[in-house]
Amino acid sequence: MKVNYFLIKQFLNFMETKNEKALVIFETFRIRRHYNEEKEKWFFSVIDIVAALTDQTDFKRAQSYWTTLKNRLKKEGSEIVTNCDKLKLISADGKKYLTDVADIETILRLVQSVPSKKAEPIKLWLAKVGYERMEEMNNPEIALNRSREYWQKKGRSEKWIQQRMLGQETRNKLTDYWDKHGIKKEDEFAILTNIIHKEWSELTIKEHKNLKGLKIQNLCDHMSEAELIFTALAELSTRQIAESEKAIGFEANKLPAKKGGRIAKDARKALEQKTGKSVITGENFLPQQVDKKKLKRK
Repeated sequence: MKVNYFLIKQFLNFMETKNEKALVIFETFRIRRHYNEEKEKWFFSVIDIVAALTDQTDFKRAQSYWTTLKNRLKKEGSEIVTNCDKLKLISADGKKYLTDVADIETILRLVQSVPSKKAEPIKLWLAKVGYERMEEMNNPEIALNRSREYWQKKGRSEKWIQQRMLGQETRNKLTDYWDKHGIKKEDEFAILTNIIHKEWSELTIKEHKNLKGLKIQNLCDHMSEAELIFTALAELSTRQIAESEKAIGFEANKLPAKKGGRIAKDARKALEQKTGKSVITGENFLPQQVDKKKLKRK
C-alpha cells in the first residue's frame, strides 16, 4: 500500500483548523475539539476519533469500543490512557459532558492501536516518517534537503529558505551551548528563548504568534525575511555573550539572553528609524480563507 498523501494532508489539516468554536469535519464524522491557549495545543474527543476510524455512527457503540480498547491498552502497559485528559464538550443533546480528550501526539499513538482500514494509511505514513527520521539522524544533510523541498512546495522564495536555514543553524548552535552548560529541562529552553525574543521584538513568542494569527504553527515558518534575520542576530549574540561570560546553568544564562536580545533590538530600531517601517509584522503564510459571503454575491 502506498502512502495516500491527500488523506494524510486532510488528516493533519483538520488538526490545525483555526476556528476553535466550530466542529471539524473528518469525512462524514464530526470531531469535537478544544484549543488550550495556555498549552497552545488542540485536544480532540477520543470517542469521536474512534467512531470515525471504525465507521461507527452509533455513539454508545463507539463509547463501548473505546471502553474495551482502554482496558486492553491498560493491560498492555500503554501510556495512551494515562495521557488522556477530560474536558466538558457539547454532546448531541446540547448539554456538556466530561469527555476523554487527547492531544495530537496521543491521537496519533491511538490511531496505531485501532484495527481499521481508515487507520492503515495513517499507520503507513507514521512508519515512513519514522524511517525518514532515522535516516536524518544518520545523515543530517537529508533533513536539510527535505526541509528545503518542503518550503519550496509551500511557495517560499529561495532567499527566504536560505535565511530560514541559516537561522536554524544559529539556533542549533545556541541550544547546543545551553545543553552543554547546564540547561537540561525543556521549560528552561523555552523560558530563555522567550527572554531573547521579547527583548529584541518587544513581544513574547505567544504575542507574536497571536499577531500573525497562529496557534500550533511554528512561528519562524511564518516570519518575514527581516524577522528571521533579527531572530538569528539575537540568538547569535546571546551565544557569543554566554561563551565570553562562561555562563553555566539556567539563572546565569538569563543575562546573556537579555543582552543578546537587546543588541538585536537596538539594530531593529535603527533600521525602523531609517526606513519608517516596522520589522515586526502580522503577515504569515497561512492558507487564504475564502469569503463565502462574497462568493454568494457574485
